[in-house]
Amino acid sequence: MKRNFSALNDEFDLLVCGGGIYGAWTAYDAALRGLKVALVEKGDWASATSSASSKLIHGGLRYLETYDFKLVRKALKERRRLLKIAPHLVWPLRFGVPVYGDSRNGTLKLKAGLMLYDVLAGNPDVQMSHEHFASAAFSARFPFLNQRGLNGGFTYGDAQTDDARLVLELVAGAVALGAVCVNYTELTQWQESHGIVCGAMIRDVETGAVLRMHARQYVSTSGQWISQTPAAGTQCRMSKGVHLVLPALPTSEALLLTAQEDGRVFFCILWYGRSLLGTTDTNYLGDINDVKVEALEVDYLLKAANHYLNVAWQKQDVINSYSGLRVLQQNAASEPSAVTRDWVLHTASNRVHYSIGGKLTSAREDACAIVDAVCTHLGVSNACGTQQQNFPWKPQQNYVTWHEALTLRANQLGVDEESALWLLRRHGFNAEHILQMVEEDGSGAVRVIPDVPLIQADLQYCALQEMVVHLIDLLRRRLPLLILARCDEQILQRIATRVAPILDWDAARVRQEVALAME
Repeated sequence: MKRNFSALNDEFDLLVCGGGIYGAWTAYDAALRGLKVALVEKGDWASATSSASSKLIHGGLRYLETYDFKLVRKALKERRRLLKIAPHLVWPLRFGVPVYGDSRNGTLKLKAGLMLYDVLAGNPDVQMSHEHFASAAFSARFPFLNQRGLNGGFTYGDAQTDDARLVLELVAGAVALGAVCVNYTELTQWQESHGIVCGAMIRDVETGAVLRMHARQYVSTSGQWISQTPAAGTQCRMSKGVHLVLPALPTSEALLLTAQEDGRVFFCILWYGRSLLGTTDTNYLGDINDVKVEALEVDYLLKAANHYLNVAWQKQDVINSYSGLRVLQQNAASEPSAVTRDWVLHTASNRVHYSIGGKLTSAREDACAIVDAVCTHLGVSNACGTQQQNFPWKPQQNYVTWHEALTLRANQLGVDEESALWLLRRHGFNAEHILQMVEEDGSGAVRVIPDVPLIQADLQYCALQEMVVHLIDLLRRRLPLLILARCDEQILQRIATRVAPILDWDAARVRQEVALAME
């Protein structure tokens, strides 16, 4: 998958502006229907909210409290679908929910909610169904939790992913179907004739080159930047989410917890051998181009988590943190947690389609509606094909058999068990190409950083094949090293030097990329 700005100098059926999860699904769906598609993103793929999520594919158990049954049912249906069509990239994850004497939701209320969650999922799979545990059994399952006042707890099933890889695989799938997808390409202006958009001026962020594009239909999936557009900005509000990256707790299961301070739900999730703690879900009125993790947000999450832990996390335990903005539909509710996460398509008077709101989990179904609207305007009758279409990198063989065979091969080549697991999840059948690289050069089996399960051959493959422009693309989204580890200048210099021949960087460019990553 190579970057080619000049390929945009053509006529298209559809131009999609915004390369997050909604843009990626829209481009992929449209390309599957035979449309000639262009997708542009002013930064890197998934460089904003779509790589700053909780990394979950879930129905949203907490939305049952606001009676948003339609959204939960929709998301659970998509969860079931994604587990089937992308088993390498979306995998089951079990959650624990402790019940204390002072818990906001007691045993009976949680039992009722989880029973409803199972019913809405429409899936008799035991792996996903909830289970209740008495106090002693729950403590044995989660021994790191405070046992004082513990009345027991529940576990239930949901699913997890790597959000940035999810977007990337869909972009790659669109490219394989003939779409032209170019990152670091900015929409600078819509061009209108008689009040109708008839073209778009776009700029190559890397070279400054500008060209005029023409398409028969235009879709904006630009997330938080839609709030700056006169056509749709008044329909949006922003919610800020913060996550902390901390050492792993001794469990393979996640936790759904409730902050004592304000009753908000937050998660503690194992991801790449770390704990992800979040999210904050607060109103945001600041600069959408400069979203930072604030000290008060770190304090809030640590305090919320430490209420439940035997051994308290301290600020010095925080390995890294990240924040993102979720676009919500405009609503009079004072707290973002009370605003629906459902999605709406707004078609402006200039005939540009704007995607507003939504969730990582249900983006496929929403993108289907976007492309349905596009096809209606184009007079195209081709139906959506993403419901049953396997993900682009899903192995063609039986998945369990393939996974076992490739894990064995990876181990035989010197790749450790944990790194092999994440290699197969991240790349699907492309992991076979990476293992071939390891076979040719045994140093490829070595981890890039000793305590993070990502290997050198993975790093090199991403640099070679996955439209990397900057070091931060490689180390934040192709491989999430910049959030999983404390990468000092020496580490970044070593990595940049290793991939420099692949990316055709000279010494000056290496220094520049290291400096940008350090920021």
